[in-house]
Amino acid sequence: MVGNLPMKRTLLKFLLGLALLPLAALAGDPAINGRWRMDPARSTALDSWTTMDLVIATDGSKVGLRHDMTWHATKVTATNTVDTVAPVEIVNFFRVDQRHMAVYPQPKEAAHVTAAWLDGGRTLRVEAQVPLETSQGNATMRLYEEYRLLEGGNELLLIELHSTRSRPLVYHFTKVPEEAAKK
Repeated sequence: MVGNLPMKRTLLKFLLGLALLPLAALAGDPAINGRWRMDPARSTALDSWTTMDLVIATDGSKVGLRHDMTWHATKVTATNTVDTVAPVEIVNFFRVDQRHMAVYPQPKEAAHVTAAWLDGGRTLRVEAQVPLETSQGNATMRLYEEYRLLEGGNELLLIELHSTRSRPLVYHFTKVPEEAAKK
């Protein structure tokens, strides 16, 4: 029995490590938190908007993705809160292109949304089935987004693939220093 004690300790450490592994997969890199400002020169055109800030806030497995949009004097703020542990239903799921396209979420319907951390917590993958109302009737758009924290932690790339578009939308962001974000 005493001879097996080191082996039992090793097995216990191994099992504890396996139990903690899923928790590590739930956490994003803390550098992704904060305010990010879109660089229009390196991004897909923001048709019908002049600026976009993205504010990311992680809280355990939940991630708030707040879009602060402007067009001259018009300001719109919308937040999609996703969960990296379980699917969520989001009513009025916000999409950057909805104003330009005049394609809006169906009233009283929710988007089915899943999210997960990839690349050791440096990329947040979001997939959504968004029920839409169009001039031709109701439809469901499949949306795939990746929020990629780039090397150094001061740049973020948002890549969006829509089932309704043949080309991806790519938005390049730079981190806004905390002092500037408070103004």
